[in-house]
Formats: sequence, structure tokens, C-alpha cells
Amino acid sequence: MLKTSSACLAFCLSTAILMSGCSPARFYQQTDEKISGIIAEKQQEALGRSESLSLHSPADLLRQKLLIEQQLPRVGPESLGSAHLPPSDHWPQQAKPPVSDPTSRLEPVSTTEPLSLIDALQVAARNSREYQTRKEDLFRSALALDFERDAFRSTLSGSLEGRYVQDRSASSTTGNPVEGTATSLLGGVSRLLKSGATLTAQIGLDLIQMLQPGKASSSGLFGDTSITVPLLRGAGRHIATESLTQAERDTLYAVWTFERFKQEFAVSVTDSYYSVLQTNDTLRNQAENYRGLIASSRRAMRLAEAGKLPQIQVDQSLQNELRARERWIAARQSQARALDNFKNLIGLPTDAQITLDRDEFSHLENTISRELPRVFEDSATQPSTVAGAEAEIVLRPPSRAESGRFEIDPAEAGSIALKNRVDIKIARYRVADAQRHIVVAADALLPELTLFGSVATGTGRSIAALQSDNSTRLDFNRGYYQGILTLDLPWERTAEAIAYRDSYISLERAVRSLQELEDQVKLQVRNDLRELEQARAGLKIQQQAVTLAERRVRGAELQLQAGRAQMRDLLEAQEALLSAQNALTAVMVDYRSAELATQRDLGTLQVDANGIWHEYPSGDTQL
Repeated sequence: MLKTSSACLAFCLSTAILMSGCSPARFYQQTDEKISGIIAEKQQEALGRSESLSLHSPADLLRQKLLIEQQLPRVGPESLGSAHLPPSDHWPQQAKPPVSDPTSRLEPVSTTEPLSLIDALQVAARNSREYQTRKEDLFRSALALDFERDAFRSTLSGSLEGRYVQDRSASSTTGNPVEGTATSLLGGVSRLLKSGATLTAQIGLDLIQMLQPGKASSSGLFGDTSITVPLLRGAGRHIATESLTQAERDTLYAVWTFERFKQEFAVSVTDSYYSVLQTNDTLRNQAENYRGLIASSRRAMRLAEAGKLPQIQVDQSLQNELRARERWIAARQSQARALDNFKNLIGLPTDAQITLDRDEFSHLENTISRELPRVFEDSATQPSTVAGAEAEIVLRPPSRAESGRFEIDPAEAGSIALKNRVDIKIARYRVADAQRHIVVAADALLPELTLFGSVATGTGRSIAALQSDNSTRLDFNRGYYQGILTLDLPWERTAEAIAYRDSYISLERAVRSLQELEDQVKLQVRNDLRELEQARAGLKIQQQAVTLAERRVRGAELQLQAGRAQMRDLLEAQEALLSAQNALTAVMVDYRSAELATQRDLGTLQVDANGIWHEYPSGDTQL
């Protein structure tokens, strides 16, 4: 009875220890720690640097603040995030998200202050659904890698079993049923070696205590170990570790893919931000033009009343005023539409009330003026100088002397892009993957020759076959040894032959994909440089156009007051000024967008975990 009680006690204690050490919360935390380490390792390998990457959404996201503070309509707690969901039935205990997210201090505190561009980039990195999904893709890739690595770790197993048995089938011969308890402890370890061999070992202990009849007891210790070694098919490190190698590569690709996405996303957010500012500026220009045309209509009516202007010119002025009102209303709608699209892009509620910092446009203008000093210095000059009626007309392309720092030689730009673009690196690695897959497919065509060896010693115990003597020592001199060599001849390898032939097609496709991407990258960069040159030339042209239009409006007003011009001349001058102002705003945005697009397509634009980008070539320059 004492042995039985001890066995039951051991069983209860072991069960309690296992349950306390294997809670969902503990598994959650341990997995997060391992995956964070894998991602940091792969970031260092792929990028030469690592940065914190958390999947946990802070509780103070700007989206949630806006929904709550502005009392915006929402479908339910899901709108505020998963942390606000009520727990479902049987919800497991889960590890708490980190108390402080690395980017939490960067979230704007106030929901009423205008968003600067830096604020917008950070808000997008924390609130955008697509950004979060891309982070999860990287995290899942690291999870898959950890699973593949686990296949080559030592795997421990253990079990503790307690049984109560009552056998009444023997009562007719003995007069009493056979009754007893059995406790079995079993522990084992297995490991897949990177050579392809598999090792397993286990040891067990049986404790038998009879209750009826005789209260006899017995114990038995037993163990066995085995090894399986492939000699042909499946042999070799390059074959056995192929799944692990591919998982390592896939995680590397995920790091590069996420890095490329960050570049594209940051440029997209910046473009959208400037587009909203552009619509703001266009709206202001339309409003000023509308006011000017109202004033012109009033002036025309006064002149008509004094008999100095025919009614047809008054009607002409009123028609232009009506068109200006229509365009002003359309500009208001365009501005609201652009702002809503921007909010949707960065993950904020579409109906939230936010404003963007108008000073960013002045900052943009100052940045471009510092970038292109000669363009701005020459903007006040006349577009051309007439040397004489018979002088030869020479068309000159934009001067390279006025170019910005990103307008580099196309050949040099192509070399930089091919060296730095992460999608090019992925495509090259895909070619190497396809080559490895051919090797693996060829291995599958070989005969399967396997060597198996094992040794077992000791015996187990059971109530049905109780032995009174104990055996609690492993005696390998009395062990059972065996060795087996099996050969599976490759008579049926149709599926493997098809896979082998298909692997060559995959290689050719991978090579063509790399070639196509190489040409596309070169084309992108060359087009970016053309956009830069065109935008730079447009800056100079539109600045000159604004100067001329302003002079034309002033001249038309003076001529009209002196009676030497018609109202149509003033209206046309005002229309030209409005077009020049809007075009100047647009071309400034185009130039800055082209600069960012060039850096993105060169692969030199660095974007940190907070969504803030750093420019090339001065990598320490932060927006």
C-alpha cells in the first residue's frame, strides 16, 4: 500500500508541475521572445542592422482617441481594437501586451493639433491596417522558421500513467478477482541530425502492486535506443536540411519584403500628405480668384453705370464670376476628398476631424529652394531674350548645372539600384533556391537504402503477467541487438521524375523573373530621373509664369482704369495668374515626390520602425 500511495503522490505532483509550467500565457511569452530574436537575427543578416518590431497595438492609438473624443459612430468594441473585445467563453489566459510600446511616445497627444508630416508618418506606422498586416507576415515567417529549426532540436517526451485493474475473469478458478494498481513512468528523447540520421532513446519504469490476492509487488526497468541512417536517397546535409534552408531564406525574404514595403508606404504617405496640402493651396487660390472676380464684377458694373463700359463686358465679368464660384466649390470637394483618402491611408476614421500642418508647405518650398538655388535665383528673369527678328532660334534642354543632388548619371543610378534594391536580392536568391530544388528532386530519384540499428534491455511489468522478482537495473549484456539494411529499388518514380523535370522549368522561370526585374528597375530609375528633370524645369517655368501673370494683372487693372483695355483683358490675366499659381504648387509637389520616388527605386531610402524616412546620400538627414 505504501508503494501505491507513493506512486499516486508522484503522479499528482508531476501533473501539478506540468500544468503550472505550461500555461498559455507562458507559451505566448516564450514564443514572442524567440520570434523577436529570430527577426533581429535576420534583420542583422539582411540589412546590417536590427530594430524593435512589436505586434502589440498600444491602447492609446490615435484612431481610438478620435473615435472616443469625437464620439464618432462605430459598430461596436471591435472598432476600438482587439484589446477592447469582451472575452469569449473559455478564453485562455494570455500574456499581457508590453506596457510600453517602443513607438508609443511618438503618438500625438492632442487630437486637435495639426498633424505634421513626421506625425503623419508615425501615425501611419501605428494605425495603418496594411502596415500591421505586413509586420504580421514577417512574424509568421519567423514562426515557420522556428518550427523548422525545432525539427533538429532534441525532443523530450515523458508520460506518467496510473492504472487500477480488477480482473474478474479469473475468479471462477481462484475464487477471488485479480485486483491491483500499476504505475508506469516513461521518458524519451529523439533527435533528427542534419546528416539525415534519426536517433531515439527511451527509458521506462513499471511499478505493480497487487491488492488481491496476496498483495504481491513487482518493478521493472527497461530501455531502448535506435538509429536510422539513410545511405542513398535522403542522405546528406544538403538534402536533410532543405526545408530548414528554405525557411531560413523565406524569413530573409520576409525581412527584405517588409523593408521594401516600408519604403513604398512612407513615400505613399508623403505623397498623399503633400496632395492634401496641394488641394489646400489650390482651394486658397480659387478663393482668392473668386474674390477678385467678384471685385472685378462690381467694378465693371460701376463703370457701366457711368457709361464707361458696355453691358456685354459686364456680363462677361459676371459669367467669369459664376465659373469661379463653380471651381471654388469643386476645389472644396476635392480638398475634402483628398483629406478623407489620406485618413483612410494612415488608418484613421474617415469621418474624424483632423487638420494638416500648413507650415509643411512652406517647409517644402524652403527645402526645394535650398536644393535648387540656381533655379530660384533665375526665376525672375525673362524666359527668353530676343536678340533680333532674324536671330537664329536655338532650343536648349534644361541645364545640368541647375540639377539637384538626386539627378545623378543614369548608368550610375542603375548600378546603385541593382546593388541596393532588396527585391533584386530576393530574385537572385530565388534562382539559387531553384537550383537547390533541382538537387533535391534528383535525390528523390535514387534508391532508398536505409540502415537501422537498435538495442533494447530490461522488461516491463503488467498485472496480467506479474513476476515476483524485481528488475530495476539495465543489463546490456543481456540486451537485444539488431541491425537492418533495407533497399527500396527505384522501379516506380513517375511522380519524382515529373517533379525533377518541372524543377528545371522553375529554374528557367526564376532566371527570367530576375532578368525582367533587372530591366524594370533600370526603367524605373531612368523614368524617375526624367521626372526629376522635368519637374525641375517646370519649377523654373512656373515661377516665371507666376511673375509674368502678376505683372499682367497689374497692367490690365491700370489699363482698364485708364480706359485703354477691356474687361476681357483683366479677366484673362486673372485666369492666367490662377493657372500659374496652381501649376507652381503642383510642380513643387511633383519635384519633391520625384526625389522620394528616386530614392525609393534606388533602394537607398531608409525607413525606421516608426515610419520616419532618412534620405540618401546624407543618411543622417531626417525629415
